[in-house]
Amino acid sequence: MIRATAIVTAVFAVTAASALADETAPQDVNFEDLAVMASLTGTPGDPVTGRDIFKDRKLGNCLACHTNADMQKELFHGTVGPAMDGAGDRWEPAQLRAIIADAKEVFGEQTVMPGFYSVNVGKDVREDLVGKTILTAQQIEDVVAYVATLKE
Repeated sequence: MIRATAIVTAVFAVTAASALADETAPQDVNFEDLAVMASLTGTPGDPVTGRDIFKDRKLGNCLACHTNADMQKELFHGTVGPAMDGAGDRWEPAQLRAIIADAKEVFGEQTVMPGFYSVNVGKDVREDLVGKTILTAQQIEDVVAYVATLKE
């Protein structure tokens, strides 16, 4: 029994390491023509999980800046960024991936939207956050999958 548990644990560790190896590192994301064509993980995003991340104040916190009719029961929609209604019609998934991963690569340094999958976050970053992204590569894919569902 102990040997079988050790084998399962070893297989899980190798599988988890392999999954991380397939992730594109933030500094290796390829922005081309205002889009990121390749998935950051090779795994499709989950729109249900993406919806949760979108409204989570400790993760994406997208509602702080964007209104979203799909989340009308949530409090405190911001108006700094564009409304998300119809975003899936306005942008292709590759464009959404670029915007969410690092809006400054798409809109320029003047945008207030953070790079959710970027380590270029400016100066005076809290020491324990240096080199870390706001969202993981898979969370980016999940949010992209969710926002792509927002059709008019």
